Amino acid sequence: MTDCIFCKIADKQIPASVVYEDDEMLCFKDIRPAAPVHLLLIPKEHFDSLAHAGPPHEALLGKMMLKVPQLAAEHGLRNGFKTQINTGSGGGQEVFHLHVHIMGTPV
Repeated sequence: MTDCIFCKIADKQIPASVVYEDDEMLCFKDIRPAAPVHLLLIPKEHFDSLAHAGPPHEALLGKMMLKVPQLAAEHGLRNGFKTQINTGSGGGQEVFHLHVHIMGTPV
């Protein structure tokens, strides 16, 4: 999707503070953090939201969910963290590319 900012970040067209990357996903620091640690984990494959995920995305979504606690721990969130997936405009989604917010205060 050519006008998706997260696709452009994944394609290295727009710089971001990347903290993790593999063939399927990318994690970077949110530019408007709502917590001392605020990361965004995105699939490199574009789909608008969790409501647009289907059976072909099952393995990817599982990998992403297993990566979340690893990323949280690596960023000092050892006492816990918050995850958030906004879905659709009614759910507060602002960028229509699935993303998981990982937020908390390091200890």
